[in-house]
Formats: sequence, C-alpha cells, structure tokens
Amino acid sequence: MTEITGDQRIQSEVLEGLATAVNHRRWFVELAVPYLGDNPIEIGSGLGDYALEWAEHFPRFTATEADPDRLVALKERLSDRPNIEVRQMLLPHSEQGDYSAAVSYNVLEHIEDHVGALRSMGELVRPGGAVVIIVPAFQFAMSPADIATGHVRRYTKKTLSAAMTEAGLQVEKIHYANALGLIGYFMATKVFRLMPKEGPMVKVYDTLVLPATKAAEQVLRPPFGQSVFAVARTPA
Repeated sequence: MTEITGDQRIQSEVLEGLATAVNHRRWFVELAVPYLGDNPIEIGSGLGDYALEWAEHFPRFTATEADPDRLVALKERLSDRPNIEVRQMLLPHSEQGDYSAAVSYNVLEHIEDHVGALRSMGELVRPGGAVVIIVPAFQFAMSPADIATGHVRRYTKKTLSAAMTEAGLQVEKIHYANALGLIGYFMATKVFRLMPKEGPMVKVYDTLVLPATKAAEQVLRPPFGQSVFAVARTPA
C-alpha cells in the first residue's frame, strides 16, 4: 500500500473552500457523466461533493476515501443516499472489479506510483470501461499550496497521456480545462502564496468568471488550463 501524502487538515480545509465553487464543480461533473456508464466508482471522494452530484445520474454509485477520518465523515454525509456505497480504498492495490468506470478528480497528483494507481483503476473496471481523470496542470504552477496538500507533481496532456498508456489504458480524449483558472491560481498561490480556500475571491471567480470560461471552452479548447481532463479505456 502507498502512503497518503500531504497534511490531511490542510487538505480538508482546501476541500471545504472549494466546495463553495458550485459552478466549477457542476462543469467538471458534466465533463465526466457521458463516460461513467451505469455503476461507476469514484477514487478519492473527499467530502463527497462530487459523489452527491454524480449519484443523481446513476442507479448505483460507489464513493471511496483513503483517509480514515474523512472516510467516517463521508459515510455520515452519504448515509441517507441508498444508491451510494462508501468504501475505504488506497491506491495502488490488487483488487479486481466490474465497475462501469472509475473516476478520480485531483487525486493522482498525490500518488508517487501514479502508473500503478492508474493500472489499479483500470483493474476495477470491466473491459472497455472508462477511467476518467482530472489532475492539476503545468509544473511551473507548483506552489506552496501544492506542497502543503501533498502534490507530488502537476501534469501536461503529454505526461498524463504517457502515464495512462504505460498503465495499459487507451487514451480516448484529453484536453486542458479552465484556462483563466490557471492564471488566477498561479497569481494567488505562487505569487501571493495564498491557500485556496473559501472567500470572496473564490465566490467572484465562480459566479462571474467561470461561466464565461466554460462557455468559451465549449466552443474552442484552450492550449492551457488549470486542469487536464482525460478519458481512457480499458482493453475490450
């Protein structure tokens, strides 16, 4: 088993802050939905914000968490949702599964053996199923906030695609998302050395800037972004 990297308290504070970015989350929820099938599993569900929204779309959904304290909170929060199963899971592992897809947002960058983690995700999924990933983009944006929350690396389309291919997955779609978010994140965390958390900056960005960014990127994919979004398939 691998270690959980980063300060769990700081990670939880960041997750709580980002929970207020409702438009951002809905955009990223929508990106994955077409690929998740009828019985997906999420790796690293955190506080359960994405799980709650994804579970609206599927008859069954499995949420997982590696950190024991967050797992307890996750089980409590999702206890009244009968279609959501909650499990502890730490990657890489050797479990075989028959899920329709594995989805993991902002988790892979915490794991030293990211190829092993991707291979584990693929083994949880039935043949031809999807592995759907979002990770933070561009190493130049690595900041004190990244270090504190346990990020081992940030990605480009090329490096994420290479890791997926090495893990035996077939990349179907990969692109950057949230171009203006990268600029804002770089300025806030690298230049001003702030931690991403709840506050007026997040609110203004999510309410005013993000909807315009989303609309523009649905027309034209940007050459950079705050995140890399990727869909890969397990061998059929």
